[in-house]
Amino acid sequence: MYSFRSGDPNGIGKWYMGREISHVMGYQGISWLERESREKEEHTSRLIKNMNIQPGDAIADIGAGSGYHVFKMAPLAAEGTIYAVVDIQQEMLDVIKRKKDDQHFNSIEVVKGSEKSIGLPENSVDKILMVDVYHEFSFPYEMIQSMKKSLRKDGKIFLIEYRAEDPDIPIKKLHKMSEEQAIKEFEASGFKLDKNISNLPWQHCMIFIRK
Repeated sequence: MYSFRSGDPNGIGKWYMGREISHVMGYQGISWLERESREKEEHTSRLIKNMNIQPGDAIADIGAGSGYHVFKMAPLAAEGTIYAVVDIQQEMLDVIKRKKDDQHFNSIEVVKGSEKSIGLPENSVDKILMVDVYHEFSFPYEMIQSMKKSLRKDGKIFLIEYRAEDPDIPIKKLHKMSEEQAIKEFEASGFKLDKNISNLPWQHCMIFIRK
């Protein structure tokens, strides 16, 4: 399933379905996640609208980082639950916990997953969001399988990745993904592309559902 060989210096030397996996951005990059220019560059508010969040939705933000999107979604799903899932970086979890306590969001649950599991119960979420993080998963197949178990019958995965098809987007190559590559990897785990909403400046907004 996985192969190993040298490649891009920004990669870990591990390949999946022809794609080299990128190094994980550490907690030292929080300032990048929280930068003031992010709304202008990525239209994050438009992404949130694309998700059509309902008050009772259970949503998992996988690789939630510092919680940038978590705290934008929480007011919209006030009667539901937002799971902020971070895998191996306790520092990121601590940041989200502090924000949660400061802003009194009872609907947010902080979850520590692993490199192979998102750490959520079966049939527990309606929507899964991944923003610029999937390309860093060391075990992408196992992670998608874990999401599949946690997703409810009609659930959706929102995969947000910088467009590899556009060389002008100022992001390193391994931190981008093409639609073709994403479809190939998700189809291998039993998903199909429902649609790719093309209203974000730099990123794909790909919505995957079960086949």
